[in-house]
Amino acid sequence: MISKILSVFLIAGGLVACSSNAVTGRSQLKLLPESQLQSMAVTQYQQFLTENKVVSASGSRDAEMVTRVGQRITKAVTDYYASKGLSDQLAGYQWEYKLVQSNDVNAWCMPGGKIVVYTGLLPITQNEAALAAVMGHEVSHAIFNHGNERMSQSMGAEALQAGLQVALANKPAATQSLFLGAFGVGSQVGVLLPFSRKHELEADHYGLIWAAMAGYNPQEAIALWQRMEKASNGQKPPEFLSTHPAEGNRIAQLEKYMPEAMKYYKPARN
Repeated sequence: MISKILSVFLIAGGLVACSSNAVTGRSQLKLLPESQLQSMAVTQYQQFLTENKVVSASGSRDAEMVTRVGQRITKAVTDYYASKGLSDQLAGYQWEYKLVQSNDVNAWCMPGGKIVVYTGLLPITQNEAALAAVMGHEVSHAIFNHGNERMSQSMGAEALQAGLQVALANKPAATQSLFLGAFGVGSQVGVLLPFSRKHELEADHYGLIWAAMAGYNPQEAIALWQRMEKASNGQKPPEFLSTHPAEGNRIAQLEKYMPEAMKYYKPARN
């Protein structure tokens, strides 16, 4: 009897935690308050920056490029949400953009807009428009709460009964590892939680739109993925460039999204 009651409680809690994303329309399971995730992101972001070599934006063309692309992408996102009357969805966002010295081919965005690009990514992006496609992709993961979904699915009943704050107090190391893994912050923190095919396609789709709105040619995303496919040499690509979907299928999907993205594209005046 108790088990039946608990099952009903969990199901009811799950239904309460399910909501439709205001932009994508997809139903999402989000057990964790966005405000708590943003607070945790501030702490983890600062810790990451102190433990890794940040390339100063002063005097570094690459770091300046990351900041410039980040600012243009996030302005596009902010303008898009404002045009839809959804500015409240970005409450608490304080955007930051950092280039970190690392051979890893990686980039990520935490809740609240905490972005990192690794120097190892730049030889593959090769230009600003391709970098914009990547940063737009990563920003989409954050604003669409994909990390919240991944953590919610992993924490399950514990999250329903205790919540993030209790989990942090009782299992700080495990919760920190789960958080970092959910947002793709390097394999050294533990097992990374894979983004689902739906997550990846949403990030690809809207990443193109943000890049186009920011004045970058979204068609550069196709060439980027072709370079990534060549660079992977048949091996598994980095976490942020998930194999779900595989590169070839991903390019086909990007080509389907391209006509819509091109409607937003107006070359930026430098």
